[in-house]
Order: sequence, then C-alpha cells, then structure tokens
Amino acid sequence: MTTGEARTILVVDDDPVFRERLVRALQGRGFDARGAANADEAAADARKDSPERAVVDLRMPGRSGLDVVRELRSIDPTTNVVVLTGYGSIATALEAVRLGATHYLTKPADVDEILGAFDRFAKDASMELPPDHEVASLARAEWEHIQRVLGDCQGNVSQAARLLGIHRRSLQRKLSKYPVPR
Repeated sequence: MTTGEARTILVVDDDPVFRERLVRALQGRGFDARGAANADEAAADARKDSPERAVVDLRMPGRSGLDVVRELRSIDPTTNVVVLTGYGSIATALEAVRLGATHYLTKPADVDEILGAFDRFAKDASMELPPDHEVASLARAEWEHIQRVLGDCQGNVSQAARLLGIHRRSLQRKLSKYPVPR
C-alpha cells in the first residue's frame, strides 16, 4: 500500500466473533481497524473520528446496514463503504450502492476479498452499471426472497409460509429445488 491510501477501517457487524476476527486480520495488515456492534455504535464512532473505509453487515438487529451506509455517508461522504451480507440479492445490492456503498459482497468473505473490493473501487471510481448488465431471473429473485424470509423466521417453514402467503407444502416444494441460476 502506498502512504496515500486509506488506513482506517470501521467494521460494523452484530456477530462479535466475526467482527473481532476481521478487525484483528485488518490490524495484522497494517490498518487502524476498529469495530462496532450496531448502527448506533457505528454512528457514534464515525462522529468522533470518521473512518476512511467501512465494512458493514447488512442484517443486524435494530437498524439495518443500509441505515448505517446512509448515516456514515452523511457524516463523511468520502467514506468508502463495502456491504457484507449472508442474504445477497440484486435489489439490496442496488439499494446499498444507491445509498453510497462502493461494493457489495456476500458472506462468507475473507479479508482478501474485502480489501480487493476496496481496491477495485480505487482503481475504477465509476460504479455505474453498464447498460447491458445481467439481471437476475424472476425465479432467482423469488428464490432469494424466500431464503431471506426463511432466515427471518429462523428456519421455521410454517411461519415463513404464512408470511409469504403460500401453503406450507408449496414452500417445502420450492425449498427442495436447487437454487435457480442467475
């Protein structure tokens, strides 16, 4: 890394083990890395000393990672934000980028992938999608939505089916299928 590159990174994730491991790995790479467990901690930390980079988990109790992106960018528009999630979808990726995130990665992502996302942004500051970008199929979008709802229900198929407005057996049939290709 050159001396002009950003050296401070804020890691915002509600999983304390993941957060601390990522902070230690980033510190091992020479970064001034610190962690925050939720949106309020992240905002308070950024107000004290705005980080040059931030790694933000999308799904956290209380306010979401999208709220964190919005708040970090309002505190300091130059903060470079990468969003991490275990529930990747095109819609949330586009929303994260619209709010100011520079990249979007699905978990599990290691420190090399995260730093690579920051580096890709540094090399190409233009984050606009090309006019011929690939769009997920409707079946893929449905599958991703079902997975998000099922995750919200902690794997309870009956509860997820009620929330989705479909019969439990119909949901079980959809779940038995392999993920739909993009």
